Amino acid sequence: MEVELTARQVKVSKALRTQAEEGMDRIARILGKTTTASVIFRVQRHLQIAELTVKARLQTIVAAGEADTLESALRKALAHAEHQALRYRDKNLTRKRLPKEEKVMTALPVARPKLRAADDGDGTGKLSSAKARAAIAVHSFPAKAAVVEPHILTSGEAIALRPMTIEEAVKDAEFRDKDLLVFRNHGGDLYVLHRRRDGQMELVEVP
Repeated sequence: MEVELTARQVKVSKALRTQAEEGMDRIARILGKTTTASVIFRVQRHLQIAELTVKARLQTIVAAGEADTLESALRKALAHAEHQALRYRDKNLTRKRLPKEEKVMTALPVARPKLRAADDGDGTGKLSSAKARAAIAVHSFPAKAAVVEPHILTSGEAIALRPMTIEEAVKDAEFRDKDLLVFRNHGGDLYVLHRRRDGQMELVEVP
């Protein structure tokens, strides 16, 4: 891989150039396809600085190293860039291995009933090889829901003994804390007052 080297107020030796190219080659092998790579050497006061930029197809890695010498600064920058490249590669591999949600299908477990030992006629109780067959349940359907018989209780507290108005019946039902009350009005008409699931009281006139 071609590496663009830039030196600002410093001199790049042949050994330093070889070190930069070899380090960039390692990073390129990790990333796969690499488009460009550049290294900038510069000095800031008493520090030697090496700055790396590696542009891959979907990722750009930027790293820098500071040290007393250019070799040490470049070594730090390459280690930092290589660490970023490894993290990027592992992240891509993990994302590719994870299946898409729409492709994940939950399959019902296949039930394999145990085979019973059948007598082959000689009294040994061994299962004949010609009669041994494996039964596999292909489809599993839910069993029919069991019908629960209603539990009926008799109660005389839901019947009002004296005639009352509708307002009195509502108050009496609230006082007794009952959801059902059977009563007659003063005219002798029979009514059923019951509480619905939404909490409202419903009045039913019995013909």
